[in-house]
Parts: sequence; C-alpha cells; structure tokens
Amino acid sequence: MTFVLEGYRPGVIADIVALHMDYYAREWEFGAAFETKVAGELAQFLARCDTDRDLFLCARGDDGELAGTITLDGADAQPPGEGAHLRWFMVGDTARGTGLGRHLLECAMAHCRDRQFASVYLTTFAGLDAARHLYEAVGFELVAESDDDQWQSGVREQKFVCNLSDTRP
Repeated sequence: MTFVLEGYRPGVIADIVALHMDYYAREWEFGAAFETKVAGELAQFLARCDTDRDLFLCARGDDGELAGTITLDGADAQPPGEGAHLRWFMVGDTARGTGLGRHLLECAMAHCRDRQFASVYLTTFAGLDAARHLYEAVGFELVAESDDDQWQSGVREQKFVCNLSDTRP
C-alpha cells in the first residue's frame, strides 16, 4: 500500500474526526465528549494554523481515503512556552502495521528540528501501547500521569515530552 501525504483539503476535519471515532468509540467507548473535543479543537487549530510554524499532515491511501494524520501546534514551541504540541496522531485500521505511523511521527519530529523547537509534548492515556512504543522510539519520555480525564471516559492520562536537544537528528 502506498500513501500520499498532503495538508488541508475541504472535508478533512470530518475525515479526521471519523478516523478517531472509528477506533476510540469501538475500543475505548469514547462518545460525544471526545468527538466534540476533537472536532472543536481541530477546527480552532486549522483556523489559526501558520504553515511556517505548524504542521498539518494527512496520509491518504491508494483509494483516496484518509489513512493517517499528525499535527504539530508550534504556538508555544519556544521557551518559555511548554513546547510544540503533537496532536491528532492517528493511523486507521487499514494502515496499521504498514509503517505509516512511524513515518508520520518521523516527519513531525523532522519538522520540529527544522524549526529548532526546544521540545515537543503530547497528552495521551495509558493502554495505547503501540503508540507509546513509537513515541519512546523517537525520544519521548513519560513525565506525568494523572486521573484527570479530559476525554471523560475513565482513562489514566499521560504526558510525554521529547527534549529535542537530547535526541539524535
């Protein structure tokens, strides 16, 4: 399977929300709170996206369907900010195991290095072991866990940080 990487195109917000809900509703019983959070925050990000700083990357399969996505919000990337925020990283069922997730993550990390971001962080939750393996492989470290649950589904939240000065180019 081959993938074409692209940025924004009309309808992509709905595609990304659907990609997330296909997995998270089925596997984690996430519902309206999660769906509206993804849609609302993604829409806000795209409305202010600065392509010189931020990254919005989608992968489409041979059939034109969305196969994966990753985003970097660089608004607070430089000190004293919290760092670039990696968000909406998802690979659909048909693309899992193809290396697409690793490729998207490597593209995002290259973007951070090209822009000389000091660090990158992401929030996720315990139990997403394949994603955690990818994060740790590129230098992310677990820095916090909490019972706070922004997704309102009974998960244990985690925060990972990658200090780019500590990683290989």
